[in-house]
Amino acid sequence: MYEIFADLHVHIGRSENGKPIKITAAKSLNFANIAKECVDKKGIQVVGIIDCASPYVIEDIEKFLQTGNAYELEEGGIIYQDKVCILLGSEVETSEKGRNAKCGSAHNICFFPHLQDIKNFSNELKHHLKNITLSTQRTDLSGYKLIDIVEKYNGILIPAHVFTPHKSYYGNCTDQLKNIFKEKFDKIFAIELGLSSDTYLADTISELENKTFITNSDAHSLPKIAREYNKIQVKSISFKEIVMALKNEQGRKVVANYGLDPKLGKYHRTFCDDCEQPIETKQPVETCPICGGKNVTFGVFDRIELIKDKKETKSPKNRPPYIYQVPLGFIPGVGGKTIDKLLNTFETEMNILHKLSKDDIEAVVGKKVANYIINAQEGKMQIHVGGRRKLRKSKNLKIVLKPSLSNTHDV
Repeated sequence: MYEIFADLHVHIGRSENGKPIKITAAKSLNFANIAKECVDKKGIQVVGIIDCASPYVIEDIEKFLQTGNAYELEEGGIIYQDKVCILLGSEVETSEKGRNAKCGSAHNICFFPHLQDIKNFSNELKHHLKNITLSTQRTDLSGYKLIDIVEKYNGILIPAHVFTPHKSYYGNCTDQLKNIFKEKFDKIFAIELGLSSDTYLADTISELENKTFITNSDAHSLPKIAREYNKIQVKSISFKEIVMALKNEQGRKVVANYGLDPKLGKYHRTFCDDCEQPIETKQPVETCPICGGKNVTFGVFDRIELIKDKKETKSPKNRPPYIYQVPLGFIPGVGGKTIDKLLNTFETEMNILHKLSKDDIEAVVGKKVANYIINAQEGKMQIHVGGRRKLRKSKNLKIVLKPSLSNTHDV
């Protein structure tokens, strides 16, 4: 057994020939570039690319396999340069009967072992949405029906960013996942937390006690890959091994989740976009009590406070720690040139974040920047609650967090 790093939610912006896939994602995000970024800069050993059901992406994958640098594994996944395993996934938006009989919608990330499996899935999925070439299109499927289709083609389904106000199960569909999946609830063995929540918030909900938590980047640009990720214990890198880890089988397991403090999340607390002020509330509100505006988003923290059924966080014994960590590209004073200097010396971001001492970093970029990096890694900062505001670090660091920290996620 050994430990690897995995980011299981990365988008494709364009196909190799420039066709749009995920409209809001960067044009540089294509299948080949994601694989190269994980190997050359990030040091991620498993990456889940979740737009692979698009026929344009399927064409790119077939060409990618013909280069001689990549091959399919019998146990699932595509190996690139013998360094990274790519899991073929699809983000699917389901239609649910939401709270108060309103129509809700939720995102699901679905992974399949082989290219032929996701081809078959794509062929069936196209009958349930308007445009199969674009990612994350609204389908006429419920989660209850989708999981059967996913399993039909040997796949797994993971509810995505489950607490965010838009496009998630807890956010706008239900107070309990069991209400969605019913007798199939046990087939859901992992959930994705999302940037505005963490383990300590999620473990106030009892139905999640036996679910594995994962945290991922939901990257819409190459630099955002691995801004959140997981450390996983496996015997080898493959689809089968990752599934076993998510199920906590035979010694495979998620060892740790790494992510931003949820207070930095775009949707952590209820917020009015009209007056740009946070709102103190315990119930969803449609009108801002401050300015009377209608553009109010009910925050993740407030939503969890409303639906939780435990008075305090009580995690199961096997729950891995959630470690707050700021990615290199988000640390003020650590610009592109500094990152390039670090990567030229230490090869990958995972090496820099996990294997180096302060002295190692200081020898390359100096004491001041080294202090910034170490303090950011160790979570030594005072965080102001997120709500699309600029956030500031603690006085001892005397620096301002980049605005992108409070507005880096589209869900």
